[in-house]
Amino acid sequence: MNAYDNPWVALALYLALLLALSWPLAQWCDAVFSGRLAQRWRPLGSLESSWLRLLGSRADEDMSWRRYAVAIVLFNGIGLFFLYVLQRLQGVLPLNPSSMGAVSPDLAFNTAVSFVTNTNWQSYAGESTMSNLTQMLGLAVQNFLSAATGIAVALALIRGLVRHSAQGLGNAWLDLTRATLWVLLPLSAVFALFLVWQGVPQTLSASHTAQLLDPVTYTVQQGTQTVSQTATTQTIPLGPVATQEAIKLLGTNGGGFFNANSAHPFENPTALTNLFEMLAILLIPTALVFLFGRWLGNWRQGAALLGAMLVLFIALYAVGASAQATPNPLLSKLGVQGPSMEGLEQRFGVVGSMLFAAVTTAASCGAVNAMHDSLMPMAGFVPMVLMQLGEVVFGGVGSGLYGMLLFAVVAVFLAGLMVGRTPEYLGKKIGAFEMKMVAIALIVVPTLVLAGTALAVRLEPGLAGLLNPGAHGFSEALYALTSAANNNGSAFAGLSANTPFYNVLLAAAMWFGRFLVIVPVLALAGGLASKPRVAASLGTLPTDGPLFVMLLVGTVLLVGALNYVPALALGPVAEHLALFGIR
Repeated sequence: MNAYDNPWVALALYLALLLALSWPLAQWCDAVFSGRLAQRWRPLGSLESSWLRLLGSRADEDMSWRRYAVAIVLFNGIGLFFLYVLQRLQGVLPLNPSSMGAVSPDLAFNTAVSFVTNTNWQSYAGESTMSNLTQMLGLAVQNFLSAATGIAVALALIRGLVRHSAQGLGNAWLDLTRATLWVLLPLSAVFALFLVWQGVPQTLSASHTAQLLDPVTYTVQQGTQTVSQTATTQTIPLGPVATQEAIKLLGTNGGGFFNANSAHPFENPTALTNLFEMLAILLIPTALVFLFGRWLGNWRQGAALLGAMLVLFIALYAVGASAQATPNPLLSKLGVQGPSMEGLEQRFGVVGSMLFAAVTTAASCGAVNAMHDSLMPMAGFVPMVLMQLGEVVFGGVGSGLYGMLLFAVVAVFLAGLMVGRTPEYLGKKIGAFEMKMVAIALIVVPTLVLAGTALAVRLEPGLAGLLNPGAHGFSEALYALTSAANNNGSAFAGLSANTPFYNVLLAAAMWFGRFLVIVPVLALAGGLASKPRVAASLGTLPTDGPLFVMLLVGTVLLVGALNYVPALALGPVAEHLALFGIR
């Protein structure tokens, strides 16, 4: 057996490489966001200052949480408008070698919201819908900017925890600039070159015509007649794939150039690219956890958050890998031996597919190298639950860290209630205002998911999009709303989502699932920054040891997953029981 075919060897190799690469990246991020890089390299500092002057800001400007939030929402609102207009006008704009027409209003709106919110839900086939200009100037640019938004919000919350008796959280425009230019852009350039080396296309050509080895005969309907035709060539779509693929993964975006996403051989051609694409997804989220420890001056605090993430990730990956390795009883009756390979790429196998599925839904990425709709019921249960935990098991670029910190605040609050003490986290007392902001941020997404799913399975336009009956059809709707509201973007691929109903419903879930979390997080950061630091006492709960890791894991499961248990019971759990005849 190949070592990579062993689920535990593959996991150990992956995690070892991830931790080894993310540690030096955390040091680089420290130099970038602390301003040391701009001080040492004067041209970089001059470039930053010049850009900020154009925006009417200064590098030393220290924004209150309200100004920081307004800057973030305004910035993304402008991006939403620009991307929508670009799609609507792409038919008359250049760099459109395939002469693709304007995108319909509801689909353009859904796609614009999707890419601005770092969700990258795709109700379309990229190679047959979007021009090269839209792919590069619209979608790829938003891949950078939406990822930079998540990083900026995470930095603001870390500053809120590090600072004391302060009113500011830093400069949002400076954080966005540094995240884009000095972190995301250089990493994407290097990774794009690696992908080109491995065979991923990077061209402005629309397509390539290949000669078929054997002619293919097919039939087409012309009016009332069925006409037989023979093809001797095949048109293979091409485009600037490598550059979009790089930021799609490093920014935990997930929107593929091709409809088949990372299962397409032009996006993910080899086992080596599969491994490095998985590393790219969690590289920056893991580095930001290390950065959190560095800025606090206590690496054990970052290690505690990382430990909780690893416990949840390994446990759920184990469930998924085991479930997918179990033979499908319906196929076994037909004489098909071994694990079900339906919807999986042979070159990745069960292990490479399930590890990718766990990684991409642990992060808010959504890139897929297998069709999750075809997974065994409990294997499909795993990516769904990883998203429903709040995308905090590593999570998206920036969003995973600030999401896990929300749960950390809840954990110390619960611990304080149990012992009758005012809860503290990192020397900051957690008061009523902070808990209100945390509660709002944590309740928004489950509300969007469950209410949206109820609408989808109750209203006729929602039911019309389900391609499967029973528990699996319910899982399709639940997965779609879970993916949208948690800004993941992956799909069960069994839902006809390109309809006005789903385009609007999912767009609303994506927008509010992003910004009704970001604004309370920034309010929480502002409240914590203004508080004085209190000295630790004998009654202070240590938040850097194994006890807190277990408390944090329990909090994530209790608060994050418990909301979805009834819905999961109606979907993947019911399907599993029916498939194996368990009563």
